[in-house]
Amino acid sequence: MPGLLAGQGVVVTGAGRGIGRALATRAAAEGARVVVNDLDPATARAVADDIGGTPVAGDASSAEGVRALVDAATDALGRIDVYCANAGIDGGGGVDSLQTSDEHWQRMLDVNVMAHVRAARLLVPGWLETGGGRFVVTASAAGLLTMIGSAPYSVTKHASVGFAEWLSVTYGHRGVTVQAICPQGVRTQMLEDAGPLQELLSRDQALEPEQVADAWIASLADDRFLVLPHREVAGYYVARATDTDRWLAGMRRLQHKIDEAGALG
Repeated sequence: MPGLLAGQGVVVTGAGRGIGRALATRAAAEGARVVVNDLDPATARAVADDIGGTPVAGDASSAEGVRALVDAATDALGRIDVYCANAGIDGGGGVDSLQTSDEHWQRMLDVNVMAHVRAARLLVPGWLETGGGRFVVTASAAGLLTMIGSAPYSVTKHASVGFAEWLSVTYGHRGVTVQAICPQGVRTQMLEDAGPLQELLSRDQALEPEQVADAWIASLADDRFLVLPHREVAGYYVARATDTDRWLAGMRRLQHKIDEAGALG
């Protein structure tokens, strides 16, 4: 039976492992022709070989890297129908994250936000002329709520959701479908590197990357903007919006407990 993405040209950035690999694998299973992007040529090639895709290694955050990726993917696919801006980085955590260097902030902004802006600049004009496309951002529940510990991560993930919302508002009526995938804890290297925050990120459930990909595929049925693999996030988001002061007070209590335990010191 034809899959939900049958025949479509799909690009997934940061697809060498974790959520990106799961998205690329599931897209291929749904009949898509997939370009697998990753900084590491070996992992990009390995995933592409596994799913019958095309590896395109390179930096999907810089202006030059995004241009090279879009050009190579267009050559391979003929047309990019779906762009999964999945590549992202964490870092700058701890109680002293306010002191994170400007250079680190800039790197986080480039990968977690400007990569999306740069890709959209290249893709959206063509989509408007040729019948539309789909732009998918892998953000985080931190982009809807707040991530204790890492200021750069929280801020850039909020910004990535904000940019996706703007794209949807501005171009959604002209055939550009935009989605933001916002999971909590997922069993990836990023979670393993979270140290004392692992328990917090997994307090509801740590999902497998494949479950996140399943949630995205399920969302294609109604093209919903927010893809929430952890259903609890919807309730947290509502609570944050409807009683922000209460929400912040609860988060401060949680931060205080972590401070007392010395987990982020």
